[in-house]
Amino acid sequence: MAVTTTKTPLTGLARMLVLEGLLSEQDAQQAIQTAQDNKVALVAHLVDKKLVSGREVAHAASAEFGVPVIDINAVDIDPEAVKLVKEEVIRRHHALPLFKRGSRLFIAISDPTNLKALDEIRFQVGGTTEPILVEEDKLNKVMEKALEATESGLGDMDDAGLDDLEGLDVGLDQKEDKAEDSDIDDAPVVRFVNKVLLDAIKKGASDLHFEPYEKTFRVRLRIDGILTELAKPPVALANKIAARIKVMSRLDVSERRVPQDGRIKLKVSKNKAIDFRVSTCPTLYGEKVVLRILDSDSSRLSIDVLGYEEDQKKIYLENLQKPYGMFLVTGPTGSGKTVSLYTGINILNTIDINISTAEDPVEINLPGVNQVQVDEKTGMTFAKALKAFLRQDPDVILVGEIRDLETASIAVKAAQTGHMVMSTLHTNDGPQTLTRLMDMGVPPFAVATTINLIIAQRLTRKLCTNCKRPVEIPADALRAEGFTEAQLATNFRVYQAVGCDMCNGGYKGRTGIYQVMPISDSMKRLIMEGANAITLADQAQKEGVPNIRQSALKKVMDGITSIEEINSVTME
Repeated sequence: MAVTTTKTPLTGLARMLVLEGLLSEQDAQQAIQTAQDNKVALVAHLVDKKLVSGREVAHAASAEFGVPVIDINAVDIDPEAVKLVKEEVIRRHHALPLFKRGSRLFIAISDPTNLKALDEIRFQVGGTTEPILVEEDKLNKVMEKALEATESGLGDMDDAGLDDLEGLDVGLDQKEDKAEDSDIDDAPVVRFVNKVLLDAIKKGASDLHFEPYEKTFRVRLRIDGILTELAKPPVALANKIAARIKVMSRLDVSERRVPQDGRIKLKVSKNKAIDFRVSTCPTLYGEKVVLRILDSDSSRLSIDVLGYEEDQKKIYLENLQKPYGMFLVTGPTGSGKTVSLYTGINILNTIDINISTAEDPVEINLPGVNQVQVDEKTGMTFAKALKAFLRQDPDVILVGEIRDLETASIAVKAAQTGHMVMSTLHTNDGPQTLTRLMDMGVPPFAVATTINLIIAQRLTRKLCTNCKRPVEIPADALRAEGFTEAQLATNFRVYQAVGCDMCNGGYKGRTGIYQVMPISDSMKRLIMEGANAITLADQAQKEGVPNIRQSALKKVMDGITSIEEINSVTME
């Protein structure tokens, strides 16, 4: 006798999804069983496996159970409300307190059938709970940020909240004088600052800003070139936090009227330390403190991960091995010039080569390289450092930046006398670098005979490979962006940013876009004839050297970044 199995009748949310045509009955039955086996909520399983989108689930649940749907990203979450419920309860039930009105605590949930969550939270807080329906995927991101802020002590704390601040002991590569300011060292502010620094490292930030205003005080991070707000501590703590950072970086705590510069070394493990370059600046309502995060690992990046195209990488390496001449990198502040130069220095840093650098400031310590800190106050200028290098038998000289005619003239003479000179300038592209040197007063003949290669660069955010989505763009619009007919004939796909739990607004990490311009014989003749930047740029195009915009379009064709992103860092 055959045994027949009967399917469990669908109810609630699963039934509504099937009736709406968002899910087949078979998939719904299987999803319910899998969710039960894995002990996860049905909504979480459906969205995680991309069986149904978070938006579709939310609206179907709203129609079924009569619970209003809101966009959680548009809600100003009260950190004090989050603190009312234990983190373990929030995570277990996937229910986030948003704010409190009188005795009612409003809870963001993605599964309105989870009555157990509301009951447990109601029992814990001793009041009434009011469910608000939100999208599952958005709830995930917001919940992590809210919990991270509260557990790090980064929410809108009051002075009492600081007493319970949980922090991490972080080793400092310096001895601090506790007698200098006992209030600073004894306060929980110490743990607060340490935790903020660690959070900045974990998030992959490049800069950390502490900004005091008249009625507010905020902490911001720059991640992948974009500033985002991390915390808003009480404004009363602004001076204490600034003083703590100044103690860590060996600055004068009592001096608040003039800018100061210092360094912090944070030991995050036995074998790894992160350097912070600290800059303070007096503002109307206190001292703004900015920390540049310097990870020595970034200086040892392989050229293969910097974003050079294969032909650009070949030109880079060929010119790096030349015995003399100038190797220049140009671009705006924050475009990755230092990493490009340090990558080259690491390739050249062998036992048989003497390398000396003059930098302002020395950002990353490079073993085996003689690094000099430029300091205008003591008279140690780039020019003076260069003169000293030439008396010390160098093979390779790195000048942090060519700022004036004296520095440029000595660098050119060094390149003419058998040394490889590497440096940076602040110009927009390769041709403008040539005219900039001539405008500074360097003779055209010297420019033409000493410069081997100019690399102009920008940094652009990379699309998240987990969530990027193809988008249809008319051919006329692509032509307007600068794509050629030959490129359009390849039928490449253009992608756009979406956003998910694994990225920041659809982007994750950055890559370089480059104009790698070797100085050809034809280019040298134009330089000696006094050609302007436009004429030099035309010659570079004739020689097949892509400009910054063309290199950026190639990154779009390869699916690495979006048109919106390259438009923000390059011009047509």
